[in-house]
Amino acid sequence: MKWIKRGIIFSNKNQPKWAKNSALTPTPLLMGDIIRIFCGFRDEMGVSRIGFVDVSADNPQEIVKISNQPIIDLGVPGTFDDNGLIMGDVVKDDKNIRLYYVGFQLVQKVKFFAFTGLAISKDDGNSFEKISNVPVLDRTKDEIYIRAIHTILFDEGCWKIWYAAGNKWEIINSVPYPCYNIHYMESKDGIDFSSKINHKICIDVVGSEYRIGRPRVYKLPSNIYLMFYTKGTIDGSYFPGYAISYDGISWERKDEDIGISLSESGWDSDTLCYPSLIFYKDKTYMFYNGNKMGYDGFGYAELDGSLI
Repeated sequence: MKWIKRGIIFSNKNQPKWAKNSALTPTPLLMGDIIRIFCGFRDEMGVSRIGFVDVSADNPQEIVKISNQPIIDLGVPGTFDDNGLIMGDVVKDDKNIRLYYVGFQLVQKVKFFAFTGLAISKDDGNSFEKISNVPVLDRTKDEIYIRAIHTILFDEGCWKIWYAAGNKWEIINSVPYPCYNIHYMESKDGIDFSSKINHKICIDVVGSEYRIGRPRVYKLPSNIYLMFYTKGTIDGSYFPGYAISYDGISWERKDEDIGISLSESGWDSDTLCYPSLIFYKDKTYMFYNGNKMGYDGFGYAELDGSLI
């Protein structure tokens, strides 16, 4: 696998107060000859709301439109998403567009809670309405701090879900950081996640890693599944890896073959994270964040050759 970096696309210069910095977890959706990239824009307090950047599918460097207000805003005080939202996944069903997002809530004795909400668009992605003030994927006795869907895929007659789950915190230089790993489950309708069908850990941390998450899964025409994720280590590394699977449940990590690296200088020279792919004609694009988990915006790379 080899990626050619094409550079940064979007930064928050001259954006309104609700979008002063960052474009977190860029998540593309192909809409004709436009790629709509949903992401989380942060205000001056660091609180994220979801907006979008439209780019040309033929030339993703060409920005066509930027949302001038959040398409999904904070929840009412006291709810699970009252202190920020980032992207989980966005998918089309038979009639509408579903947007799964991760809502953040501040609590007193740990850094935050992060659980999954769902919003629906009936106007081709221009506006969304939350289906509930409570999460669709809430805490359980085994997953108490974080349950964050990052891929949901209708496949083989059911909705298959890959998500990050966390139960503890790693203290690094007196600062708590969330620990999580990647899990799999299934749902009949993509809304009710109470079933425990095939619920299991897919990919766990190894070595000095304390977190591995943001799983983005793709099923190729060959029926092989690819997963891209981001892993963090105690020494401060934050960088993607990828794995392959023949059933979507058991995975073989191939991090050393991901085919992209940090730049020598610039916006993605310290960290590179949250890769998300889109397929258009004969091209494959990877949209991703750089330093400070996307503080400077997002950019993209283009695949040179094949994924496998």
